[in-house]
Amino acid sequence: MEAVFEKLKSLQNILSEKIVLEHKILEMPKILNTQEELLARMKKTFIEKNLDYEKAKTAEAEYRNSLLEAEAKREKAEKNMESISTQREYEALGKEIEDAAGKEQEFRNKLQREIRIISELDEEMKQSQALIEQQEGELEDRRRDIETEVASKEAQMKALSKEEAGLAADLDSDVIFKFERIIRNKMGQGIVAIKSGVCMGCNMILPAQFANTVRLGEEIVFCPYCSRILFYEESEQGEEDFFNDDDSGSLSDLDEMEDEDYTEDFEEDEVNVDFEE
Repeated sequence: MEAVFEKLKSLQNILSEKIVLEHKILEMPKILNTQEELLARMKKTFIEKNLDYEKAKTAEAEYRNSLLEAEAKREKAEKNMESISTQREYEALGKEIEDAAGKEQEFRNKLQREIRIISELDEEMKQSQALIEQQEGELEDRRRDIETEVASKEAQMKALSKEEAGLAADLDSDVIFKFERIIRNKMGQGIVAIKSGVCMGCNMILPAQFANTVRLGEEIVFCPYCSRILFYEESEQGEEDFFNDDDSGSLSDLDEMEDEDYTEDFEEDEVNVDFEE
C-alpha cells in the first residue's frame, strides 16, 4: 500500500496542477472582456459624434442657403431705394431692408456656430478614430498572446494527462474518480496524513480503531469527516504501537456517518478554486 500512497501523492500533484491550468484556460479569455467593452463604448461614442456631425452639416447647409436668401432680399431692397418717390414707400422699404439685415445677421451667427461645431466634432472624431484603431490593434495583439498562452497550457495539460494515465493505470478507477473529486473540492488536497489519531486535512480526532486501521496500511481508507484518503505518519514525539480503542470511540460510531458523508460529498457540485502554483 505504501507504493499506492506514493502514486496517489504524485497523482495529487498532477491533478492539482491540471485543475489550476483548467481554471486559467477558462479565465484567460475573460481578460479581453474589459478591453472589448472599452472598445465597444469608444465605437458607440464615435457613432454618436458622427450623427451629431451629420446633423451639423445639414444645419450648416440650411443656414448658408437662408443667409444667401436674406442677403439677396436686402440687396434687392437697397436697389429699390433708388426708384421710390414717397415717404411712405421709403419707410416701408427701409423696414424691409432692416428686417432682411437682421435675418442676415441671425443666419450668419447660426452658420458660424455650426461651422465651429463641425470643426470641433471633426477633430474629436479624428482622435476617436485613432484611439479606436490603437485599441483594436492592442486587442488583437492581446488576443494572439492569449491564444498562444492557451495553446501552451493545453500542451501542458496533455503532458500531465499522459503522466496521470501512467500513474492511474494500475489503480482502482472508482478510487481515482473519488480522489479527483476530493481534490477539486478540498483545495487541492486529496490524500493527507493521520498523526496522533488526528486527520491532518480537517484536524478532526478519529476513533482509535479507525486510526489503527489506517496505521496498518492494508487498504485505502477515507476520512469520515472530510472524505480525504488517509495514510499513517508518525508524529515527531512518537506514538504507541497502536491506539487504545477506549480512548476515542470506535469504527462502529462512524459507520452511519460514513455512509451519509461520502454520498453527500461525492454528489455535491464541483467548484473551481484558484490553487497556488
